[in-house]
Amino acid sequence: MPAARCSYSSAWSEIGSEPETVVIPPSCRLRIEGRETIVDVGETLFDAAEALAVHVPTSCHKQGKCRECMVEIEAGEDGLSPRTPEEEHLPASFRLACRARFAAPGLVAAHTMRRGALRIEQSSRALESHESELDPCYRRRGDRLLRYGLEIGIIDGPPLGVAVDLGTTTVVLQLVDLESGAPIATQSFENPQRFGGSDVMARIRYDTDHHGRLLQRVLLGYLGRALESFPGDPRSIVELVIAGNTTMRDLLFGLDVHSIGQLPYRSRTEHELRAGDRAATSLEVAARALGLPVHPMATVYGLPLVGSHVGADAAACLLATGLAEGDGVSVCMDIGTNTEVVVGNRQRVLAASCPAGPAFEGGGVSCGVPGLEGAIERIRLHSDGGVEIGVIGDRPPIGICGSGLVDLLSELLRVGRMNAQGRLVDDDDDGRFTVDAAHGIFVTEHDVNALAQAKGANAAGVRIVTDRYGVELANIERFYLAGGFGHHLDADAARHIGLIPDLPAERIVQVGNASLAGAARVLRSHRARRDLEELVSRVEHVALESSPRFFDYFVDGCQFESFGASEPA
Repeated sequence: MPAARCSYSSAWSEIGSEPETVVIPPSCRLRIEGRETIVDVGETLFDAAEALAVHVPTSCHKQGKCRECMVEIEAGEDGLSPRTPEEEHLPASFRLACRARFAAPGLVAAHTMRRGALRIEQSSRALESHESELDPCYRRRGDRLLRYGLEIGIIDGPPLGVAVDLGTTTVVLQLVDLESGAPIATQSFENPQRFGGSDVMARIRYDTDHHGRLLQRVLLGYLGRALESFPGDPRSIVELVIAGNTTMRDLLFGLDVHSIGQLPYRSRTEHELRAGDRAATSLEVAARALGLPVHPMATVYGLPLVGSHVGADAAACLLATGLAEGDGVSVCMDIGTNTEVVVGNRQRVLAASCPAGPAFEGGGVSCGVPGLEGAIERIRLHSDGGVEIGVIGDRPPIGICGSGLVDLLSELLRVGRMNAQGRLVDDDDDGRFTVDAAHGIFVTEHDVNALAQAKGANAAGVRIVTDRYGVELANIERFYLAGGFGHHLDADAARHIGLIPDLPAERIVQVGNASLAGAARVLRSHRARRDLEELVSRVEHVALESSPRFFDYFVDGCQFESFGASEPA
């Protein structure tokens, strides 16, 4: 980088002398979480971030042992010191902040694994009728803590519980008062296991290939700090209930996940259940065994699995929606990196997992981001070529989140800028459609292709499971869209591009985070816990890859056109 030169010509011109040239040496700079500072050569990235009041997680006090202080380098990695042995487990562009030092002038741009607060969606009123009575496992009598009526310790104040929706991309927690049943606070963060891959199969491979349970340790570190940031004393937390897909749940508990990545794709707990070595696939361990900063007698309960990759999050959705309690046949679809589709009523329930990938959660898309502040969530295209956007938090845009991507695809199709095969028409000269030129936000045909394949997997899942059930899409009584993404997307746009079936609007119910709601219900009710373990034992798992029509449905689903009928057969 050439040295900058600053000339004081006006001061020297009066006396007829040449101005002195002042040489300003180039400096190291750090930009992290939207903040920037000048850094000395040799300073660690951790200390530089700390000086900017950017919190980087650590539990080993910068010794490189806990592996929690990961940051993702967006630019300027060549300005940092070479990787240390403690960083050998990290893929390209990820560093440990306490090991990486500034080595050369220039800008290093980075972000932590917790890039601001993600938008949190509570369950909708559509789930309220399925709330159970207050019957928690933990109670108190005076200052005595009771579990199932037996005294196990002392507690100061009402016992608290935490429901956790452990997603591949996002982790959401809700703090609950177990005496009143009322929610106290909710928070979320990006799943820090992203360094191991964006989907469950990648993380299974990573966990299998690397010793030391690094994915578990990093997640527990972030989870512990989230618990400590809740209002009140974390030692009043007596139970955590975990809902998550099979891989995410088992990684948290430190189980070997290798078998989930191999046919027939079953958790170790499912193999043990089939062998008669356990009564259910649910898990329960002492919180102290996981190093969580909660009550010393607290437990962590992992909800039971439905089967294979259909995990505890699908079980929680079943409980929250009451799908298995009525006579009419309904569908619940929780769209995510690993989409779950559940179809049924009180007589019969079928479920399947769709490996859709992270595209609709912003992964693998040029300008895709999770639902952070600054994410474009709404897009409208005008006849004059103008683009109207809505941004979370009303701030300058940083990218496009899932609901914005659905809007964009629908609008491109509507105005003829994209055809049903996903090819851009009259695109910009560089083969992309520009959404916001000022902030460099765009979509390419490669992005559209990634979204088409994710959509195709989801659509194929719905069609195969309803076929297996023997119900026409037009005869579905309720179509529940679960999850934060499902809550915020425009249902008309989703139907237009064929992401969900073309059903009448009154039958589509956007229920918010049903997985979190189901986990919270189990926190509040021991009876709900028993009922759920019985319910999952009779859910029939559908392996999509075993269907002879999967490929045809997948190819059809990749087209940007509606599917299903709008009127009952």
